[in-house]
Amino acid sequence: MTSTTPVGDPHADDTTRRPEFPPLPTGATTTVDAEPKNALDRFFEITRRGSTFAREIRGGIVTFVTMAYIVILNPLILGGAPDVLGNTLSGAQLSAATGLTAGVMTIMFGLVARLPFALAAGLGINSFLAVSVVGQVTWPEAMGLVVINGLLIVLFGATGIRTAIFNAVPAPLKAAITVGIGLFIAFIGFVDSGFVSRTAGGPPVQLGDAGSITSIPTLIFVIGLVLIGVLVARRVPGGILIGIVVATVIAIIAQAIFKLGPAFESPGGWHMTIPEIPTALVTIPDFGLIGQFDLFGSFSRIGALSATMLVFTLVFSNFFDAMGTMTGLAKNAGLAYKDGTFPRLRSAFVVEGLGAVAGGATSTSSNTVYVDSASGIGEGARTGLASVVVGVLFLLSMFFTPLTLVVPIEVGSAALVVVGAMMMAQVKEIKFTNFAVALPAFLTIVTMPLTYSIANGIGVGFVSWALVNALSGRARKVHWLMWIVAAGFALYFVRGPIETMLAG
Repeated sequence: MTSTTPVGDPHADDTTRRPEFPPLPTGATTTVDAEPKNALDRFFEITRRGSTFAREIRGGIVTFVTMAYIVILNPLILGGAPDVLGNTLSGAQLSAATGLTAGVMTIMFGLVARLPFALAAGLGINSFLAVSVVGQVTWPEAMGLVVINGLLIVLFGATGIRTAIFNAVPAPLKAAITVGIGLFIAFIGFVDSGFVSRTAGGPPVQLGDAGSITSIPTLIFVIGLVLIGVLVARRVPGGILIGIVVATVIAIIAQAIFKLGPAFESPGGWHMTIPEIPTALVTIPDFGLIGQFDLFGSFSRIGALSATMLVFTLVFSNFFDAMGTMTGLAKNAGLAYKDGTFPRLRSAFVVEGLGAVAGGATSTSSNTVYVDSASGIGEGARTGLASVVVGVLFLLSMFFTPLTLVVPIEVGSAALVVVGAMMMAQVKEIKFTNFAVALPAFLTIVTMPLTYSIANGIGVGFVSWALVNALSGRARKVHWLMWIVAAGFALYFVRGPIETMLAG
């Protein structure tokens, strides 16, 4: 009898079939018993996961197009912040190092973990470094803390500690994490496109500018959103990629006609990159930042306790942000078991930890799994081949930086909103009629977009699950590891006063 279930054992990196595995993704026409077409197919299990070479390549391209902004945004965040001595990082060097690190780590992840997840410099951690860390230490010392953070995460992954914590998380919370990430990336898309904006007074956010959509870039976002949505609804192969290309062409035409500038200079402008056909295509990357880190310098500058607290913050944010992201992506790809685990789980955790080490060593901040990978998964990516494609494109981006500016963030945001809607399907796995389940799940879901942090959502979910179930007579439903992690998150949430006390 032919089975239509994917394969893989999350607890040991092999390909043992598990009967509780979910059905193949929508549109898959193959089965796990189908013979692989060649060695590459066998290595990545493309046919066994119900995918095709074309779908993996297309998915990789879509993921890269959606993530390419990081090559521009990371230098803006890190390069604009002077450290305690007044020194700054070079934007050109940051751009080259960002593409290099993302490319190498994403290829490694694709080859080792063989999952369709891409890695790049994490926005939460790079912002934390720029805002909260380098005011106390130098940039090399800050990146040394990132390396230490990565080494600890690798240790947790290699020893199985990270896997044990992952397995201790209840299934409803894992589903809530997926749904919360879906809302989170949709909200990111709305904000980055200008579809919603912050207000000086009144409600925290509003529709467009002063309650209405008035800018051409935001209108192009709406056009792209409708176009991609229709193509996906009609099950057009490559619908997301086609929508991105068509919307980008519309954006280029609009820019040629209206000559819009950046939003920070003129109202109604583009929110990040201006979609213009570049005059020069090739740039020579400068790798001067590689190896510019001081592993223990921060401990002597600000003291062991303060430096340890910074490492604690980095580890907690990095550890659970990535774990939550991978949970959501695996479920969205149809690669998760009923308990929420997925193939090559330990390998994925170890390589993701190495991404943090590599990010610190290249001064690009911790590299972690990107939630934007959901766009390629929505396009059909199911294996590590898609990650290899993303990684190669990141490496090429070092030499073709002008091309990464062609697709505006408004168009990429449209794809994120569509994928966010796809991820909402996991809400059916949560039993909202049981309030001991419903409240922690709800808090997990809403905290992610409202605080702009996956780690915060997971933390609130962990703490509320432990407390609600224990105090309502269901203490046996709380795994002992959940109590330990919940206590750690409680400390994480009050780290501000602790850091102030230590600084005093």
